[in-house]
Amino acid sequence: MHDTREWQALSDHRQALDGVHLWDLFDGDPQRGERLVAETDGLLLDYSKNRLTDETVALLATLADRAELRGRIEALLDGEPVNTTENRPAWHTALRQPDPPTEVRQEFDRMAGFAAKARDGRWEAVVNIGIGGSDLGPAMATAALDAYFDANLEVRFLSNVDGAHFREAIRGLDPARTLFIVASKTFATLETLANAFVARDWIALHVDADQVSSHFAAVTANPDRAQDFGIDSGATFAMWDWVGGRYSLGSAVGLSLMIAIGPDAFADMLAGMHHMDEHYRTAPWAENLPALLGLVGLWNRNFWNWPTYAVLPYSQELALFPAYIQQLDMESSGKSVRADGTPAPIATGPVVWGQPGTNGQHAFHQLLHQGTDIVPVEFIGFCRPTHPLVAHHDLLMANLFAQGEALALGASDTGDPHRSFPGNRPSTVILGDQLTPRSLGQLVALYEHKVFTQATVWGINPFDQWGVELGKIVAGDIGAELTGSAEPDPGRDSSTQSLINRYRNHRRGVTR
Repeated sequence: MHDTREWQALSDHRQALDGVHLWDLFDGDPQRGERLVAETDGLLLDYSKNRLTDETVALLATLADRAELRGRIEALLDGEPVNTTENRPAWHTALRQPDPPTEVRQEFDRMAGFAAKARDGRWEAVVNIGIGGSDLGPAMATAALDAYFDANLEVRFLSNVDGAHFREAIRGLDPARTLFIVASKTFATLETLANAFVARDWIALHVDADQVSSHFAAVTANPDRAQDFGIDSGATFAMWDWVGGRYSLGSAVGLSLMIAIGPDAFADMLAGMHHMDEHYRTAPWAENLPALLGLVGLWNRNFWNWPTYAVLPYSQELALFPAYIQQLDMESSGKSVRADGTPAPIATGPVVWGQPGTNGQHAFHQLLHQGTDIVPVEFIGFCRPTHPLVAHHDLLMANLFAQGEALALGASDTGDPHRSFPGNRPSTVILGDQLTPRSLGQLVALYEHKVFTQATVWGINPFDQWGVELGKIVAGDIGAELTGSAEPDPGRDSSTQSLINRYRNHRRGVTR
């Protein structure tokens, strides 16, 4: 796309905006903040505080057409094999259709029955064991929907292979009333299995041998391995090859979430996702929230050359949302090779980071306002809280709106350069009515499709993650060397070999 007329037109337009300040754009156009917005089903996207104009939006829409984005959206939503390197669909959107495929509907019925039994008072705690997409999605959503919890049930998440995380995950729990859900597509993920085995040993120390299996459920595409582990087939739920891990929240990977909030609220979340899917399919580009969010992000990444952006939810309940988007975006878009196997000639995935406001204001906003690097920001907030402390929420949202204004317009104190703020720093606001299962589903699908929009223009495949797989292979080889079950690889670099040797010596209690 970088060598097309549409790309060149955007490049020329970007040069024309040199020296134009956001203050000038707002001052010269009193309706800008009301016009450069898009809304669907109560979710508002305000992108007016980015360095762009109506012409920019029109040129970005033309670029989307040149990239055949509309056809790519249809292929994605219709289950065509858009994951080209693995020759399969990325059909996570099928999970949230009102009339999903039969296998999906049947699995959801099984999940709902299992969740209802898990909520009947037998269990005091549910611990989800997984990593990556089998952890970040349900962990994020469970924290986000805390207001919808069964108050008598605690849901925790165990992902890190660090034994300290296991200690934290089981602290204060009664083994006799704890259910573990082991979520792993292959049922071979090293970290997940290590935690699953130690969880099984912990349960076996406290309950009769014939009761151990009843404390476990599995979510996997390999039910035979789950059965070999000792999990009953009636407590094993399917994953499908056509659902990628970071897109799997709406599948059985969300079983822990369904137990926490109940099947009806889980269905509301899926309905919110589906609404955004259809909005993405049908809305014109100038009104299309996912397309706009993606195209504005691409404008900032490729034409202003800003290599990072921050996701800042002004919602403590969305504390894990930046980490969730970090995986979604960086695992999908962190590619230097296009789908056709050729090198990517332009910058692709940006670095994503963030934490909830207002905490971040006392941590990194100094850099956002006065640092030498410009970091575009995506603020997320809600008009109504899920708690009764309305005055607190007013203060929270006042800070969100103030940060956006201050970043855009800045401030100047001519008597003290240290108190001068240049402004002209871009931000986008995503504003919903209230954080509910439905609005959370909208947010998740919004960002999924943002990533797909950018991947389409960049020509990359956002559905594989070979870099993740490489690390797993190397870690497996080194693990055997650390324990002494394999001889050191003489081909290792001297740094890695020295570190392995030092670790082995300390592990044996020998200190040099």
